[in-house]
Amino acid sequence: MLTTCLLLLFAYLIGSVSGSLMLGRLRGVDIRTQGSGNAGGTNAFRTQGAKFALGVVLVDIGKGALAAWLALRFASLDGPLAPHALGFLAVFVAAMGHVWPVWHGFRGGKGVGTLLGGMAVLWPMALLPLFAVWVGVLVATGYVGLASIVATACLVPLAWWMPVDRAAQIFAMAAALLVLFTHRVNVRRLRDGTESRFERARIWRRRA
Repeated sequence: MLTTCLLLLFAYLIGSVSGSLMLGRLRGVDIRTQGSGNAGGTNAFRTQGAKFALGVVLVDIGKGALAAWLALRFASLDGPLAPHALGFLAVFVAAMGHVWPVWHGFRGGKGVGTLLGGMAVLWPMALLPLFAVWVGVLVATGYVGLASIVATACLVPLAWWMPVDRAAQIFAMAAALLVLFTHRVNVRRLRDGTESRFERARIWRRRA
């Protein structure tokens, strides 16, 4: 039990290291004061450019992957959770750290990159269909937030269709709910017709 608690605590602390805020300090900016005010990859791209955003995404994905790897590597075989289940829980806790980072006043990003990083270790077969859905929604609508919500929601039917364990099924539902919650402002703006589009991604519209 002690090992499990320590791994989950470490996962939260890892998740609390915000890529955008850490790299932003090196540049002398806080992207929470710019653009949408969100400390995530999309706002980093819009306000600081592609290279900065790539660094942010790599850090955020790496946090989830590291949390999953540590859980698998150091989980006790006689602990309260199986290593694979502990891995999924650690990834979710790391994502919560990303959303509510203790190092940054509990104001972070939306958790998508951190969840994907953990899935790359624990459930890599799900990444390709999720990426296909994300790209499809993005090029059709130009809404990054909507693409993230829909792609993550697809985890739920995917978890029932693919031969995965109960831990993956629970993780799929929890991840979908977390991403929907962290994008609640985007949902409100979509409803009001004020959500910003990524027009360059709307390939179908440009060709039409």
